[in-house]
Amino acid sequence: MKTENLRSAVSLSHFFLGERVEPGDRVADATCGNGHDTLFLARLVGPGGKVWAFDVQEKALVKTRLLLDEAGCLAQAELVTASHERLAEFLREPLKAVVFNLGYLPGGDRSIITRPEQTLAALDQASHLLLSGGIITVCIYTSHPGGAEEGEAVERWAAGLATEAYNVWVSCQFNRPSSAPYVLLVEKVHT
Repeated sequence: MKTENLRSAVSLSHFFLGERVEPGDRVADATCGNGHDTLFLARLVGPGGKVWAFDVQEKALVKTRLLLDEAGCLAQAELVTASHERLAEFLREPLKAVVFNLGYLPGGDRSIITRPEQTLAALDQASHLLLSGGIITVCIYTSHPGGAEEGEAVERWAAGLATEAYNVWVSCQFNRPSSAPYVLLVEKVHT
């Protein structure tokens, strides 16, 4: 998997996903937003795989559906109008990867944001749904109201994961402001 550059948290997340997700895999986009992560995952899993995309905003799901349809990837996607804290209600199969892109819908209502309590519930569920060797990527944005608190909550959650079961990494750019988005990566250890 080649990446044009690693300029953003999303591109770094895609790099990790591209290294791990294969055709035929099952994955989830916990916060589909404008659909870019969903499309990336749909291309990785191909027609034999499946990606579930969650969002609470119908506007986000409409944009995601259009993007997938234009790219010829709609068949391997299931769009779910629900908060990411409800992952386990819709997903029963083990997953190779789960993607979180926290904050608000770019170009949407900035008062509708991901919240720590829902995100932590979703992360717990995602960690239990992961296959051995599977990953969770979380793009964390701290510059909007509530973002820094959510980032701290996610970091505390990740720090509490058992070292014999999970590897956890945090990656930020040193030559950017401290408020720049960053990536938290969780890998379920092979058992």
